[in-house]
Amino acid sequence: MAAPVRIAVAGAGLIGKRHIQHILAEPAAILAAVVDPLPVACDLARACGVGWFPDLAALLAAGKPDGIIFATPNMLHVENGLAAVAAGIPALIEKPLSDDLDEGARLVAAAEVAGVSLLVGHHRRHNPMIQRAKEIITSGRLGRLVSAHGFFWLMKPDDYFDVEWRRQSGAGPILTNLIHDVDLLRYLIGEIASVQALTANIVRNFPIEETAAVLLAFENGAIGTFSVSDTIVAPWSWEHTTGENPVYPQSDQCCYTIGGTHGSLTIPKLEIWGNKDTRSWLQPFSVERTYAVHQDPLRLQIQHFCRVIRGAEKPLVSGREGLRTLQVIDAIKKAARDGSRVSVA
Repeated sequence: MAAPVRIAVAGAGLIGKRHIQHILAEPAAILAAVVDPLPVACDLARACGVGWFPDLAALLAAGKPDGIIFATPNMLHVENGLAAVAAGIPALIEKPLSDDLDEGARLVAAAEVAGVSLLVGHHRRHNPMIQRAKEIITSGRLGRLVSAHGFFWLMKPDDYFDVEWRRQSGAGPILTNLIHDVDLLRYLIGEIASVQALTANIVRNFPIEETAAVLLAFENGAIGTFSVSDTIVAPWSWEHTTGENPVYPQSDQCCYTIGGTHGSLTIPKLEIWGNKDTRSWLQPFSVERTYAVHQDPLRLQIQHFCRVIRGAEKPLVSGREGLRTLQVIDAIKKAARDGSRVSVA
């Protein structure tokens, strides 16, 4: 068995702590260090029995880990990522890849030129349920894909916005939440050619969107719609339907529906709806429920990162994949701002 890889985690916030927990529990990995200037991060490192460093420069001065996870604020992703690339360290960067599209492209180009593995934390692709949905769609069971619809409806409580950056530009649900859903739609259906969008903020009146309606045109001819709001009390969101994160109460509803000429698929239930005989609105329906083994995708992502570090696998979500998803998000924001149809670069 190969020796465990040494992985450092930069950023000891909510998602950083979850990464640390999974590294500590993973036989293929060793937590190398915690990088974060806050005193609570120093306490966390001490509790984990590893070194603490206030910044990336201090970590690199002490020696290079085999890999590093960046769970830092979005505006630091490119700066930190470029430093990892320059040091030749494979890096997993939490989504979004960057808060600026051009800077994200610069980081991806640097990693590709240097031959350093760069991964983006769109961990939902690792979910076995999504892998099963991908198999169903790829098999042709649904026929030609025609349309898809997704929901992100939930209520973020008032105290969520006690953190100042969550009330500022760029912190709305399009970049913070919808980016995950867009990444999955790209993965399941195909590349997105153009978008249209409307946004509103009629409830909290912060300088960020809180509700959005998005129209997606896929390169394969399918059309998708997505409804987004963090001001609605509702059970229709990835967070509340999948049970992926136990902090959210789970409903028995669906958050995505994908339709084709021979059937439709619900996610996360993985119900395949079709007609028993002739395809017709007059024919009775058949419904087949398929299943996937529940596993924490963040844990699976850590295991995958270990294999990428060893050179045994290519990244499932590479820097360029993360950049393509960011391009769609950037186009959605432009479409909402300008009231126009925007092509995805």
